Amino acid sequence: MMTRIIAAALFMLAASASAAERDPHSYAEPSKVTQKSLALDLSVDFDKRELAGTAELALDWHDPKAHELVLDTRDLTIENVEAIGADGAAHAAKWTLDPRNAILGSALHIALDAQAPTVRIRYRTSPDASGLQWMTPAQTAGKKHPFMYSQSESIHARSWVPLQDTPAVRFTYTAHVSGPKALRVVMSANNDVKHPLDGDFRFTMDQPIPSYLLAIAAGDLAVRETGPRSAVYAEPSVVEKAAKEFSDTEKMIETIEKLYGPYRWGRYDILVLPPSFPFGGMENPRLTFATPTVLVGDKSLVSLVAHELAHSWSGNLVTNASWKHMWLNEGFTSYVENRIVEAVYGKAQADEEFIIAADDLRREIADTPAAAQRLVPDVEDADDAGSDFAYVKGAWLLRTLEARFGRETFDAYLRGYFDHFAFQSITTEQMLDWLKPNLLDKYPGKMSLDEVKAWIYQGGVPADAPMPTSPRLATIDAARKEWLAGTRKPLDLGAKDWNTHEWMFFLDGLPQKLTPKQLAGLDAVWHLNGSPNAEIARRWYLAAARSDYRPARTEMAKYMTRIGRRYLIVPIYEELAKTPNGLAFAKQVYAKAKPGYHPMTQASIEKALAKKSP
Repeated sequence: MMTRIIAAALFMLAASASAAERDPHSYAEPSKVTQKSLALDLSVDFDKRELAGTAELALDWHDPKAHELVLDTRDLTIENVEAIGADGAAHAAKWTLDPRNAILGSALHIALDAQAPTVRIRYRTSPDASGLQWMTPAQTAGKKHPFMYSQSESIHARSWVPLQDTPAVRFTYTAHVSGPKALRVVMSANNDVKHPLDGDFRFTMDQPIPSYLLAIAAGDLAVRETGPRSAVYAEPSVVEKAAKEFSDTEKMIETIEKLYGPYRWGRYDILVLPPSFPFGGMENPRLTFATPTVLVGDKSLVSLVAHELAHSWSGNLVTNASWKHMWLNEGFTSYVENRIVEAVYGKAQADEEFIIAADDLRREIADTPAAAQRLVPDVEDADDAGSDFAYVKGAWLLRTLEARFGRETFDAYLRGYFDHFAFQSITTEQMLDWLKPNLLDKYPGKMSLDEVKAWIYQGGVPADAPMPTSPRLATIDAARKEWLAGTRKPLDLGAKDWNTHEWMFFLDGLPQKLTPKQLAGLDAVWHLNGSPNAEIARRWYLAAARSDYRPARTEMAKYMTRIGRRYLIVPIYEELAKTPNGLAFAKQVYAKAKPGYHPMTQASIEKALAKKSP
């Protein structure tokens, strides 16, 4: 465990990097002052659907002439602000709150007579905070207790804490949280699996993190340990299934440590959230938040855990300085994820997973403007930075570097990269400045800087990008073609032994339009309608929506109501919205499902439904 002294030293490195590029998605001015630590004292009120209390920010002033602290907020009620001197004395500080911007929220301006080392802000959140979801007992698995959880990425931490909400600034934090005695509170910090449910929880995160990794949840949570430094938190009815599904967690940690150095965060726990969670996973340090949609019973979707664990090196340890550089988080992580899957579950599965992702990216390229295909795109809304290009194209670039330089050489380079930039927030240009002398120039003739820059700053994927092969997927592709041509019956597809990814590959490759007879025949044999596997169901319902196959709609509506993960349901809404009848059906489903969706999911669906059908 890193000491506070080391953490402070690393914070200074991170602070120097943060000033290199202004984050357009934050009002903060880190070149003048940065928060170096945060102390929260909050109460959880389910009746009011709010967090209320104080946020105390310890400050590091860089500009001797600066006397204003600018923080990010969104829909917070600010009650008072105090400046705390070196002697501990608190004095009221003048403050103003700017009008609300739809994307950025409101800047909080705190005017100070002198550069105070600490400010304390008393505030409360809105019941509709974009970074919090409050769930009634009826919306949980257990049906007995309410549930609350946060989602701070990309710029939603400002909706539940006033702070410098930019990944360019890293800080340590402590928290005292009061809640109902029957419930457990957890945070992205040092959770105690044996903590009594006494309504009084205290947390410490002594390694500097960016604001988007600040996380909290409260609910009826049971715990099962899955290894010497890992555990699963989930509702009691889910926890055993989750612990079994994630039983390879320690094996994954050991695998990545052999490749890229020690795990530096102490414990790696997983919190399985209700199905409304808008993402597959969120890499909150020490406590990954995960969707229950990966709990299919055969570990076929646990690459999600590999991905979130990999963030402990790429993202949490070495962080994008702003969201235009998100590929530094997600591209590196997707590459490392695939290496974990290969080591733990075999090369065949790893290759299948990458082929499916690469095929999906190629389809997206056809419908995406060239400027948006770059690894460093300009994005108005930070939430739009997380495209397949950041994930898959970024990982593909690293696979290319591995192929050119050899795995052993590239692994050594990547380990050095993580060590060199540990606990820092960096830009793509800083990454390139390290890549050139430490890999490209060190092994000349393998790959030029211009080639790397073409990957990053141009659209598309180079024609010579390395691609694995899969005999099983090739066989499935041939069977699909014969079925579509009418020369093979659904029963003869050979699908009895297909794994989840092989079904994904088969369904992804279907044409945009199928006949009702084709869909009915496929479903009659393989029972895709109502599939409990969320990934297979997603693709089946997309095929049904594209072909206006209405016999699937009853189960489709159940699926869209039960699940709130954006990746799984938003594309279905988008597809339905392309026809008048489909749009009417989608609106009907949304009216029923909306109360159970996270605010981020609601926003994505409403955007999809607002598009006029042709």
